[in-house]
Amino acid sequence: MVGTWHYVLAKHAKAMCMLERELGDKHGLGPSEFEVLDQMVHHDRKLRIQELCDEVHLSQSALSRVVARLEKAALVSRGACDSDRRGVFVCITEEGRARHAAALPTQRAVLAEIFDDTPVLIA
Repeated sequence: MVGTWHYVLAKHAKAMCMLERELGDKHGLGPSEFEVLDQMVHHDRKLRIQELCDEVHLSQSALSRVVARLEKAALVSRGACDSDRRGVFVCITEEGRARHAAALPTQRAVLAEIFDDTPVLIA
């Protein structure tokens, strides 16, 4: 069991390093920024920050920083929830969709390189 855990950690570290380098160099995105855009495209609707937290596995404060970077780059926009002024929605912009579409093959190629030799374990 410990050996499996170390294997998972090593694969994760290798994937994150490669994603950081490839997505950053080619598309100006980090892995977390890409993951937020990927979830926004997948859901194809505005999402509350809390919904995104559940999807991208970041703390609310870390996600807020990622969303702020994406907003500064005009890849997403934020807005207040009409029914609950404390809630914040995030919407992907057309530029965000275009950047995601350009970066998607890079992300998938990195994941294929790292994980193609890994058997899929489903519990």
